[in-house]
This record gives sequence, C-alpha cells and structure tokens, in this order.
Amino acid sequence: VQLQASGGGSVQAGGSLRLSCAASGRTFSGYTVGWFRQIPENEREFVAAFRWSDRSTYYATSVKGRFTISRDNAKNTVHLQMNSLKPEETAVYYCAAGPNLIVSSIPSALRYNSWGQGTQVTVSS
Repeated sequence: VQLQASGGGSVQAGGSLRLSCAASGRTFSGYTVGWFRQIPENEREFVAAFRWSDRSTYYATSVKGRFTISRDNAKNTVHLQMNSLKPEETAVYYCAAGPNLIVSSIPSALRYNSWGQGTQVTVSS
C-alpha cells in the first residue's frame, strides 16, 4: 500500500492541526495505520494507531486526551487530530501501515512495512 501524508504546518503552542494519511494501490482493510514522529538524530516515536479491522485506537501516553485518530472509510484515509500542541512536539510526522499487527507490536516502527513521506509540524512557543 502506498501512503500520502498531508496536513502539517506551523502553529503556536496550544493550537491544533489535522494530519491525513491517504492510501493508494489498495485499501487499508486488514492493516493497522500508525503515526510516528521524528526529530533529527532520534528514533521514530510512536504517536497513535488505528486498527482497521476492529476500529481500535492506540495512543502514546504523552498524547492521550489531546490527539484523536480516526478513519474515513469512503476516502480510505486516516486522520490525526492534534489539539493543545506543545513546542516539544515539533517534528516530522510519518504515517505507516502494517498488516494485521498484534497489540504488542503496534508501537514498534519496525512492524510497519509501508511509510508515507513525512510532513513537518512546527509548534512555536
């Protein structure tokens, strides 16, 4: 599956952005779609994931209550609504897809075999 991420930008602390991850080539059916973020010289950090089969959602502790991941089935797209953004969340955000991931694997970037190109999110103080 090929992924196209969009929606990044610059906001002030406390602001909101919505990222989108659109699939092409096939649908997300049977996949887990995750969002990760990365700053230079750091590993990719798990942010949130949506498991298409049962609509389960998963979040990193640091974003719970502020970020919401959801799907648009008709558009074969996963959205990440990010509210109350913090300056330390400035990073390149990537969407990824992995087939039939078990719960324990969901936060691991190594389990995802398709990646989008990344979109920059900048939060200023």
